[in-house]
Amino acid sequence: MSRQPAILVENVTVHYGEVLALDAASLSLDTARICGLIGMNGSGKSTLFKVIMGMIKPDAGRVLINGQSPAKARKEGGIGYVPQSEDVDWQFPLSVRDVVMMGRYGHQGFTRRPSKADRAAVDLALDRVELSEFANRQIGQLSGGQKKRAFVARGIAQGATMMLLDEPFAGVDKRSEATITRLLRELASDGCTILISTHDLHALPQLCDEAVLLMRKVLMHGPPEVVLQPEHLAMAFGLDVLNRDLPARDVPDLDVGPVLDVGPERRLSKQQDWS
Repeated sequence: MSRQPAILVENVTVHYGEVLALDAASLSLDTARICGLIGMNGSGKSTLFKVIMGMIKPDAGRVLINGQSPAKARKEGGIGYVPQSEDVDWQFPLSVRDVVMMGRYGHQGFTRRPSKADRAAVDLALDRVELSEFANRQIGQLSGGQKKRAFVARGIAQGATMMLLDEPFAGVDKRSEATITRLLRELASDGCTILISTHDLHALPQLCDEAVLLMRKVLMHGPPEVVLQPEHLAMAFGLDVLNRDLPARDVPDLDVGPVLDVGPERRLSKQQDWS
């Protein structure tokens, strides 16, 4: 009997009004794999994230997360999310510990009163991302890399079996990049499935087990070293990539619409449209 994929996207089509964001896109990702999602302006990366998280309903096709609907998987705390920096209100008065504790909301009752187990899970997550000493600092006072690590810690405390990361290496220092990379490899080894939207193409072979090239459709899905061949990138980024080397972090991200923060505390997110 074949093993059930962690993420199954079948012939998903999404429109924003008259704009076609995804066109019969299909993707299957196995458990405990790290997959890099790459594509340029309007390729639909953000839209694919939203569909996988159950935040928008596709016009056609279906999505299953470990065999169940995205809404159910998210409700059960199975999906962790690391947003882009611009999607978060860093001035909101929450400490690093508060942000990580959000990952425990699904384990708490209506009072949202942390238990001993909740506090222990948060402490362990902070330790894993090397932020214990900053636990009581306001989240906006962290560096760019530390902020990303705080949201990774939220997913760890949550006990998520799937992590979606939107540009986790944008604007981060080398220490944070190395820490996040190590953590993602550890999480995958523990059985977590990880999907990363990234423009750091040079880092893909070291970080990811596989890569997906997206331009409204999934143009290619395979080993990073194969997907990153210039003739393949040209299908999504244009013919000019055949004549130049792509800088590690300089491919523009002009996707249709921002990815929304799916953390249980909506007030931290600048985006309020959860339709």
